[in-house]
Amino acid sequence: MKQEKLPWLADNPFYTKRFAFYVGCRCRSATIRDVARELKLDWKTVKDLEKQYMREQLRRAPKPAPRVIGIDEIAIRKGHTYRIVVSDLERRRPIWFGGSDRSEASLDQFYQWLGAAKSKRVQLAVMDMWPAFRKSTRHRAPQASILFDKFHIMRHLGDALDTVRKSEYRRLQGKDRKYIKGQKYTLLSRKENLTLEGRRALKKLLAVNKRLNKAYLLKESFGQLWSYRREGWARRFFENWKAALKWQRLEPYEKFAALIERHWDGIAAYCQEENKVSLGFVEGFNNKIRVIQRRAYGLRDEEYLRLKVLTCMLPQL
Repeated sequence: MKQEKLPWLADNPFYTKRFAFYVGCRCRSATIRDVARELKLDWKTVKDLEKQYMREQLRRAPKPAPRVIGIDEIAIRKGHTYRIVVSDLERRRPIWFGGSDRSEASLDQFYQWLGAAKSKRVQLAVMDMWPAFRKSTRHRAPQASILFDKFHIMRHLGDALDTVRKSEYRRLQGKDRKYIKGQKYTLLSRKENLTLEGRRALKKLLAVNKRLNKAYLLKESFGQLWSYRREGWARRFFENWKAALKWQRLEPYEKFAALIERHWDGIAAYCQEENKVSLGFVEGFNNKIRVIQRRAYGLRDEEYLRLKVLTCMLPQL
């Protein structure tokens, strides 16, 4: 008996590669269940065909040799189970998904995968303030400048504002509480993103609570820090921002200011012209991963999630 391999067949011999790639292309904008219902296929078949499509996308993608990388972790399930995602911020695509947690050893696996020669080419690493990422990068790519991600920093400030909101809710009694209750996301959202109703609620809340008003204004103004081109001007802005905390009884903000002080070098690095990278891509990519995770909810196939993350910014075949 002689077997012949037909190059136009998919891994599943009941389907052609062309059909597998059509299924994979549909899954870029729809869930597995919706595609399975549309094509009258079993959802496991759809998932397997999509995985073949994504592997082919990766095979055709250029080999990574990044100069600017973004490092972040994602929670793949409850119980602090993390994986690390590394992106090429110049090519605007993720290049590595792995590790067993968010430890230094897990990020070391990325640099081992990249290789010593390509690790020496890395000039800038954008990350959150997690110490393990910083240690691994300084050990494996000591020539790279470290820049702390603006959106992770602003998230810490948002947490400080929410702590102030909770303390005010506990402090107040009766009718005064009604302006604060249910307004968490009204306070944390940017004003331009609020609906008309949200803006009215925010205006009323800030008018009746001076402490929250001050905390909100400080949160809104802090983003100006990333607009400076010289570290001296950025430092002066931060010192003035800290001075505005005096006598305000905003202990969470004082803790946040101390956090910024400890990590100042990685924040001030953005003032240097060569470190001006698009931080908006980092946040947009994080949002895209959250959408992928919602669509893949209930699937325990980590390889499928890895392929979805690594191909989400690649062009379709």
